[in-house]
Amino acid sequence: MIKYKSGWNRAWKTLAWVSLSLGLAGCPSSPPVGKTVTVERIVSGNTLEVIGDRSTSETIRLIGITAPSEEQKPWGREVQQYLENRLHQQAVILELDRETEDRYGRILGYIWHDGELINEELVKEGYVLAQQWFPNTQYSQRLQYAEQRARTLGLGIWNPENPMRLTPSEFRRRQQPDSTLLGHR
Repeated sequence: MIKYKSGWNRAWKTLAWVSLSLGLAGCPSSPPVGKTVTVERIVSGNTLEVIGDRSTSETIRLIGITAPSEEQKPWGREVQQYLENRLHQQAVILELDRETEDRYGRILGYIWHDGELINEELVKEGYVLAQQWFPNTQYSQRLQYAEQRARTLGLGIWNPENPMRLTPSEFRRRQQPDSTLLGHR
């Protein structure tokens, strides 16, 4: 009976994956419009330093995702390593959306490499979570489909044998000392 159930689970996962794939295939994939930059350094799972055409360094915050902190082991280090292996010293296309800068002065953008939207690849492979970034919603649907795919297939942070139990924001909140307890006995 257990084998039967397991087989059905696999069959449903396969069917769901095929459905998601067909949905993703229906998403328009136009060539990115943006500027070419070179990735100089991976700061975190969602932040890169790049050098543009004037040899000036700029910090890019990837739109539409939230990544585990480096301290959120093993996932934070894995996403950084993936980006290192894939993008370090590589020319990429930086595409902007409506809001181009965050409150920290980082450029908000999508990164394209070899015709692939890296923001989406990170979600699709289970390295990060999709996150709505209003008003920057150009690829929100693609990112949501990518997350559904990763969840269905149990990839990365969705692995049922070693799932990420706290979202990155929940993890960061737990790492900060409770300010109401500081200085009180």
